[in-house]
Amino acid sequence: MIALLLALGSSLAYGCADFLGGLGARKAHVLRTVMIAAPASLVIELLLWPFLGASFSAGALVWGAASGVASAAAFALLYRTLAIGPMNVLSPVTALVSAMLPIVAGLLQGERLATAGLIGLPLALVAVVLVSAGHGTGSARPSRTALLLAFGAGAAIALQLIFLHQAPSDSGMAPLIIGRTVSSALTLTAAGLMRRRLGPERPAYAMSAAAGVLDSLANLLFLLAARSGDLTIVAVITALYPAGTVLLARGVLAERIHRGQLIGLGTAAVAVSLLALT
Repeated sequence: MIALLLALGSSLAYGCADFLGGLGARKAHVLRTVMIAAPASLVIELLLWPFLGASFSAGALVWGAASGVASAAAFALLYRTLAIGPMNVLSPVTALVSAMLPIVAGLLQGERLATAGLIGLPLALVAVVLVSAGHGTGSARPSRTALLLAFGAGAAIALQLIFLHQAPSDSGMAPLIIGRTVSSALTLTAAGLMRRRLGPERPAYAMSAAAGVLDSLANLLFLLAARSGDLTIVAVITALYPAGTVLLARGVLAERIHRGQLIGLGTAAVAVSLLALT
């Protein structure tokens, strides 16, 4: 139950971070937003270090660095994916792949589900697709390149979560600190190389920083959840993060929640209830 609650918190934090990051990216080039968000996230993790501890063992360094590379790749692939194809088709593909791979990894590591989990898990995957799909799903056909990029983005997100889960359970904040340092360095390097194409617009500093803080919190909650529960359940609950984005868009921007998304939210509630019984 503790792992489930932590995973729900991680999902909500990821959804809020994506919402704020998306708003920030409307005001300036997305790399300008990330240049603020990534260091802000790293600062939060460094501030939490004295309270939660960190053991920089070889395993923590290796898996933390791997998660950082995967995080940077996920960012690049995800935004490239959504830039060249219909979001309401490609976003569910990315979310589904990001949920499926950790489930497979967990099952291969010997995790087993009770009957309620065997029902709740596929329901949660259906909810991931329904919630992340916007209005008019299927109205436009994505190109083969866009689909490949969507699979790549989902795989990179999944690898980030799997690598964090592989880090030693006694390493504290170390994998997060190392991962964020690596991803920040890669992102800032990319921004430096592309500085002439970033445009003159200034980023939304407060919004971008808040997105980074929430992303850091989401990573921490996922790590704690994965250390206290099964990766199969934690990963699929975390993948419900589009629900938080949808609800915030409704409350803040007055965007309409479409029928399919409402069904997805209800399905997610049922799936979480079943997984809580596992």
